[in-house]
Amino acid sequence: MKDRFAARPGEQRLDAPFAMHAEITFIGHIESDWSLEDCPRNIGQAREAGKPARLWVEPQFRAGLDGIVTGDVLVLLYWMDRAPRDLIRQKPRHRDTPTGTFNLRSPARPNPIGMGVVRVLELDIDAGRITIDAIDTINGTPLIDIKPHIPRVDQLPA
Repeated sequence: MKDRFAARPGEQRLDAPFAMHAEITFIGHIESDWSLEDCPRNIGQAREAGKPARLWVEPQFRAGLDGIVTGDVLVLLYWMDRAPRDLIRQKPRHRDTPTGTFNLRSPARPNPIGMGVVRVLELDIDAGRITIDAIDTINGTPLIDIKPHIPRVDQLPA
């Protein structure tokens, strides 16, 4: 299997380990049709594939789903647990020159937090299952948080 995160020319890895400052509680996980080998590079590609995904929320957090309904737009934060955390400059295939990690949405970063804006297709709060339109992350990815998308707040400043 080819190493998806093997360093390319011009890339830079961190020289030394870095300190950890916090803990994260995973509230569930994401079930998708994607593996590391075939995962779309972005949510647009995931939507084009037409493969819905499911969020599974652990029992102790299910009360937090109250108020979410079918059709809602949610912002998901998830932990890309298989991504390298030491790549600080990257050379993506779609760019001619390397660039800083914080200028990319690559999963390879010091804190591999992914974000997706998704639509709720189905909801079963008792089971802790939310079916969403699409996601660009691999099956089993830990779910950090779910937030409502609020159009009047989540917009660019004038």
